[in-house]
Amino acid sequence: MQEKYEQLTDSKWQVMASFLPVERKRKINLRDVVDAIFWLARTGAQWRNLPASFPAWRAVYYYFDKWRKNGTLEKLNVGLNMLRRVKEGREADPSLVCVDSQSVKANAMIEKDRGIDGNKRVNGRKRQTLVDTLGLVWKVLVHAANGNDSVFGAVLLIEAKDVLRRVKKVLVDQGYEGVFMETCEKYLNATAEISSKPPTAKGFVPLKWRWVSERTFGWFNFFRRLSKDYERTVENSEAWILWANCQINISKL
Repeated sequence: MQEKYEQLTDSKWQVMASFLPVERKRKINLRDVVDAIFWLARTGAQWRNLPASFPAWRAVYYYFDKWRKNGTLEKLNVGLNMLRRVKEGREADPSLVCVDSQSVKANAMIEKDRGIDGNKRVNGRKRQTLVDTLGLVWKVLVHAANGNDSVFGAVLLIEAKDVLRRVKKVLVDQGYEGVFMETCEKYLNATAEISSKPPTAKGFVPLKWRWVSERTFGWFNFFRRLSKDYERTVENSEAWILWANCQINISKL
């Protein structure tokens, strides 16, 4: 894991540029825009505190927002995931994935899509995250923390069905019993398998393959923007998680 922000090298930018709309000439260098987004993800700074060495924050936010809305970010994330898997000697898209949720506190100024997760005692939002066996994030859905895992996990699967073309098995915990398992069979033609620690076990117990979700949540700790939910919209929250995943991938490529 790359522990701090580092500017993109020429070779890394060439990889990222293949997924970004760099053909048209612009006043702003898109490489500087991506570097600025990576810096914000790592440091957790406010948009208006973006250093003068980067483009103006309004210009950076324009592309952050545009690429989220027009699918460029998702294309970039999936493309880097595939390149990373191929480099590791895997098929480009996964056949086994894990779905798990992480509840995080929300900034005090956030009122929309906010709730209390009674089990985790967290007042904020929940991140439904779909990862492969390398821990790479393929899809994420953010919602109020009091939302049901099975219901919102099912929504996550439906949104990810065009990406998960080879998936045969989805590993989850007991919180995903019900509609999630039915959705898995209906939309993905895959099997949802519940993998939970024995009832008598105490503390953290690593479960085969499902532990990669917890490791991914651990990777989020290297990005201060993800330390809690600071975003007014859940769509922006999802975007920051994908940008963090892109940064993890490009550091390995």
